[in-house]
Amino acid sequence: MITVNDLRVDYDTVCAVKDLSFEVGSGEVFGLIGPNGAGKTTTMRAMVGLLEPTYGQVFVDGKALDLHREEVVQTIGFMPDIAPLYEDLTVYEYLDLWAASYHLPVNERKEVIRQNLKRVDLLEKHDAFCGTLSRGMRQRLILAKTLIPDPDVLILDEPASGVDPHGRALLKDILREQGAAGKTVLISSHILSELSEFCTSIGIMELGSMVVAGRVDEIARQVLGAQEIRMVILSDPEMARQLLTGNEQITNLSVAENELRFIFNGTEEQTADLLNQLLLAGIRIISFAPEKQDLEAVFMKVGAREVS
Repeated sequence: MITVNDLRVDYDTVCAVKDLSFEVGSGEVFGLIGPNGAGKTTTMRAMVGLLEPTYGQVFVDGKALDLHREEVVQTIGFMPDIAPLYEDLTVYEYLDLWAASYHLPVNERKEVIRQNLKRVDLLEKHDAFCGTLSRGMRQRLILAKTLIPDPDVLILDEPASGVDPHGRALLKDILREQGAAGKTVLISSHILSELSEFCTSIGIMELGSMVVAGRVDEIARQVLGAQEIRMVILSDPEMARQLLTGNEQITNLSVAENELRFIFNGTEEQTADLLNQLLLAGIRIISFAPEKQDLEAVFMKVGAREVS
């Protein structure tokens, strides 16, 4: 859905983004990670047409941004890191203004606004002035504004900044929903522990370049090595231990009551085969899953240093 080819953005003598190339497919939630000054915001602004790149191209659904600008930008919902908010308007008036700018029919606006206020849990603030909202509520309101036209592509720059735990939980649910609906989502954030909960793929930037990009599990395996698997069984942990001990791809096996943990240095297909072997041997398994990959560990391993 999104393809960035050889993107470069220069500010006078400073190269903010250097020969950047990556893709984000439909249904993907792509986390753009990097320290301050890595070029994340510049990349996003170039992707939505707010910055003219020095060279390179951005394609959305196969259409080049520079050749089909008006058509492409209509498919994108962009939430900047510092978004405009008109404090003397009510929440409803603010969203109605944006709904009009998105050319939503007058007879549809009220219901669309109500639905999106409900999504970000601001329905009770319908008549409140924007200037009275807390920082977290303002972020949620900007997110509601971004969702109003039901865009095919969402590009969000630090949307969780200043948002309380309730707001971050809502954001995660919305992003998962967008991915499940086949939308394309690109999000930048410093809160890596939360990105790992909903991102399907990531790209790590440093000094304007993409260090690594791809699916979260593939990059974690590439950078961190083999995965740790946690298995919980109903009974007979000794039999399970003996079966696992005979596998040359398994190391660091530990047993605590009915829970077994081990490092498995195999592919996804080999992991599936291992599970099948255990089941055929009569091991009654409650759960069998790789431990969640630590994005902070991946981030630090590739050389970046600023993580919240």
